[in-house]
This record gives sequence, structure tokens and C-alpha cells, in this order.
Amino acid sequence: MGEGRLGVHLSDEQRIDWLRLIRSQNVGPRTFRALINHFGGARSALEALPALARRGGGTSSPKIYTRDEAERELAAAEKLGASFVAIGETGYPRLLQETDDPPPLLAVRGHRPTLALPAVAIVGSRNASAAGLKLTQQIARGLGEAGFATVSGLARGIDAAAHRASLDTGTVAVLAGGHDRLYPAEHAELLDAILPNGVAVTEMPFGWEPRARDFPRRNRLISGLSLGVVIVEAAKRSGSLITARLALEQGREVFAVPGSPLDPRAEGTNGLLKQGATPVTEAADIVSAVRPIMGLDLPAHEPEISRGDSTESLEPDASERSQIMSLLSPAPVSVDDLIRLSNASARAVRMVLLELEIAGRLERHGGGLVSLS
Repeated sequence: MGEGRLGVHLSDEQRIDWLRLIRSQNVGPRTFRALINHFGGARSALEALPALARRGGGTSSPKIYTRDEAERELAAAEKLGASFVAIGETGYPRLLQETDDPPPLLAVRGHRPTLALPAVAIVGSRNASAAGLKLTQQIARGLGEAGFATVSGLARGIDAAAHRASLDTGTVAVLAGGHDRLYPAEHAELLDAILPNGVAVTEMPFGWEPRARDFPRRNRLISGLSLGVVIVEAAKRSGSLITARLALEQGREVFAVPGSPLDPRAEGTNGLLKQGATPVTEAADIVSAVRPIMGLDLPAHEPEISRGDSTESLEPDASERSQIMSLLSPAPVSVDDLIRLSNASARAVRMVLLELEIAGRLERHGGGLVSLS
């Protein structure tokens, strides 16, 4: 079966094209989807990138990932025992597929069946208290006994405790960098212990050293893979609170462990409780909350569609492009408002936005908002 339907299996050539497209400059998961939907396949989209950038006002052609680069990355993955699973293929996590910006390709290493288990994320402070670590272990073990996998970010503190307590029952480590660039490096031994019954996943290229801005990107995968997210300890400006926010945006359950008002590590979790997060002190609290939603079939996002109109008919005329551009500014505006206010077709608006994005001149925000960058 070719590209364009859920339940596909990509050919070797298609997998190379997908990898080249998602690794090309200014192409993220949402842009990838838009390109595929416009051009009907990754190869046609790759061929269109230079023209899109020119029409979007780019001063140079975007860097396109070469076939040699893609083949080298595939070889590096195979050498490490990892493989790339495409959205829509068997083995791609169903819950993650239902989010707004799932990775087109997920690099997976380890015991793949773990990704089919219902999962709950546990995250929290890197500088965790003894009580926080103990409670994390109790919750993770309880979830494992109830048939759930534990998802976390392989960080120090709460993350590591959650992984270690669920080694036998299955745990998912979501990486901020490439499979060969672990952070922190000292957790290589922990990852080796995870892989026999669990998995490590990332959307980042092999050889990618994680940077500060990569961790929020990783956090959306932690919540996206999970039915709910448990925050055990989190300071006021903790990255775990970003995971909680992303979980809410994705429609996931958010749980928080109450803590002493005197402990700065509880300031964030207590704040979540004030905002309506579900308080938890044991795994049973979580299981009873997520079991009713486990069987719900939510609509999945199709990453590809069959080729429809020609690319020529997709290009807006000069007046449409001018009207759409006049409505854009550094202030975020919704795509729906652009369509309504420009009196242009939805297809024309999407194409202008795509051109600007490939040219590096557009920024996408949550909630369907866009702005000039």
C-alpha cells in the first residue's frame, strides 16, 4: 500500500524520502503534514521546497537533507538497533498519532510491544527529595502491576526513579537528543536496563546533542504518549509544568502529588492542584481515573492523502497573496481568521503560509495561531 492511508507500510524509498523531508530546513511535523497534503507525497514535496521558499520571500533555498545523509542516518540507526516507524504504520503509538503535531517518523529502540501498552507519564524535579523518590517508585510499581507502562524523560531525579521502578513491567524513555547522544550521559547504564522490556524513542536525528529548546519539544511526546501525566515534585518554574500544560492542550489527564507548602519543590505541584489537577497519592488514584477513557477511539490525523489537484492550481494568484500577506504581522492570528478576513480560499491561505514557513518567515503557535517571525 502506498502513501496516503493509515495502516500503511512505507517502502524503503518512501522512508528515505520521509526522512529527507522532515530533516530539511524549516520543516517541522506540522509543515511536513501540510507539504504532504499539498503535494501528495514526500518526494514531490522535496522537489517543491526551493520554489516555495522563493515565493515566500526567502533569500536562499532551504537546506534539503540529501539522500546520502538519510542513508547514513538509517545505517547509524540499524547499527544501534533502532528503526524508524512512520505515522500510520503498525507500531506507531496510537495516542501520539492523535496529537496535533506527531513526529512523522519516530526512532524506536528496544522492546517495541511496550508502545502498545496503556501508558502514564511520571515526571518531576531533577533535585528530588527522598520522599518524592520513594512515592515515585511506589506509583510506578503500582501502575506496572495494573498493566500500564511508565513514560518519562530519562532525566535525573523523579524521571530516573520512575524508569527504575518499572524496568520489569515496561517503561518508555523519551529522549531530547539522538539515540547516540544521551542526556545525561551517566544514564547510559539505566537505558541499557530499560531496553529489554521497554523502549527509547526520539524524533531527533542521530548525532543530535540536545539543547535547552529541545526539552519542551520532547515533553510534548511524553504527554502525547500517555493517557495522563503525574507531576510528583516541581518548583515554580520547573520544566515539568511545561509537560503539564502540554498534556492539558492534548486533552490528557493531569495529576499532581500534594507537597508541603514549605518545600520549594512542591510549589509547582501545589499550584497545579489549585488550578484543578487531580490529587494523587497512589497508583490506584490514577488507574481509576484513566480506565474509563482507555477504550475511547479518538479521530486520528492522517499524515498523507492521495494527490489531488496539480501543484499549479494550488498556487494563489497575486491579489490573493497580497491580501493574505497584508493581514499577517508579528502578532499571532488564527488561520481561520485569515481565511475569513482575506476572502481567499482555505487552500490559498494554507499555501501562502506554507511558502512563508519554508522561507523561514512564519512562526506557528498553539491553538492554530500564526505570525510573521
